[in-house]
Amino acid sequence: MGYTEDARKIKALADENRLAIMRILQNGERCACVLLEELNVSQPTLSHHMRILCDSGLVSARKEGKWMYYSISKEGAASFIKMIDFYINYNAPAPHTKHPCECKYGC
Repeated sequence: MGYTEDARKIKALADENRLAIMRILQNGERCACVLLEELNVSQPTLSHHMRILCDSGLVSARKEGKWMYYSISKEGAASFIKMIDFYINYNAPAPHTKHPCECKYGC
């Protein structure tokens, strides 16, 4: 797990349209045409957002005929949750410190 890769994944959700897409996909697989109608965005804009979400691993895509279908990736979502837990798990000891109050600065 690298900081650069983790930041890229977090940035995938740092957009209101991509958050809306994830919310829509919670109800199951959706065709791109449905997402276009729900979001009221252009096709190139949707493609941009879907590429970012797919590259992050949070969303899976499949092509059927001329249409793309998108769904939340269970593996990608589980990996994302594990990654977030790594950063916000306040019970875990901080790296390279013995104890929060035993640092070299004497806090």
